[in-house]
Amino acid sequence: MFLIAGPCAIESREIVMQTAATLKEVCDRLGVQLYFKSSFDKANRTSPSARGVGMEQGLAILKEVKETYGLPILTDVHESWQCAKVAEVADVLQIPAFLARQTDLLEAAAKTGRIVNVKKGQFMAPWDMRGAIAKIEEARGEKAPQNASVFGDPAKAMRLLGDEAGIWLTERGSSFGYGNIVVDMTSLVKMREYGYPVVFDATHAVQQPSSQAGVTGGNREMVPHLMRAALAVGIDGLFLEVHPDPDNAISDAANQVRLSDIEEILKQAVAIDRLHKQLTGV
Repeated sequence: MFLIAGPCAIESREIVMQTAATLKEVCDRLGVQLYFKSSFDKANRTSPSARGVGMEQGLAILKEVKETYGLPILTDVHESWQCAKVAEVADVLQIPAFLARQTDLLEAAAKTGRIVNVKKGQFMAPWDMRGAIAKIEEARGEKAPQNASVFGDPAKAMRLLGDEAGIWLTERGSSFGYGNIVVDMTSLVKMREYGYPVVFDATHAVQQPSSQAGVTGGNREMVPHLMRAALAVGIDGLFLEVHPDPDNAISDAANQVRLSDIEEILKQAVAIDRLHKQLTGV
């Protein structure tokens, strides 16, 4: 199991560096591969609000994280023109859930040669992700070997595709229009069939869209419960947004995990992941 973690939005250098240092220390201690995540721009907002520090400053901060702590970087791209510039720093380009069908964006991200993490839209069924996969594969002129078993081994998926250019599929829950996100755990099983690593986003899965007077709410206390369920089903990666003071974060304040809680949460994750592998042999 690998971990994607960091603050939802880049608010300041200090918050990012503090979070990266703590996450690296914890992950090194627990033997977890960490991909540091934070967004330079939260372009999809429920209402007018702070979006982050912008691409130039954000990439400079993420580059410092990479150079200081030796961590691979994941961040969002929202428009096609951003992809090449972001790929100069980021090892993984993330396609936000609401943009999972945007052909030009998927193709531009694919052509950078970086890993592309596609977050399944709240409006999409797991089998709809085959379209996103096909667009990326076509843009690269390559395809994952049929029936390739990469479950539990994202590095194997990257080797199979060559040049470390892989695709990750992230489940973050579905919205049925009643102000809540619902997670269908069978989606994790279904997306596994497509031959690429599957990630579970436990923090966005507890969002409650537009529940707080035009601001997205959530319930971070439910994060460990959904995380444990997903790990029991079987996933390759875990996605957790983490903040030193989430209640005062500029984005997703209600569902980010407290940095002080991350070690205990990850200890559970590692234990369940190991047990799943022992029981299934995968």
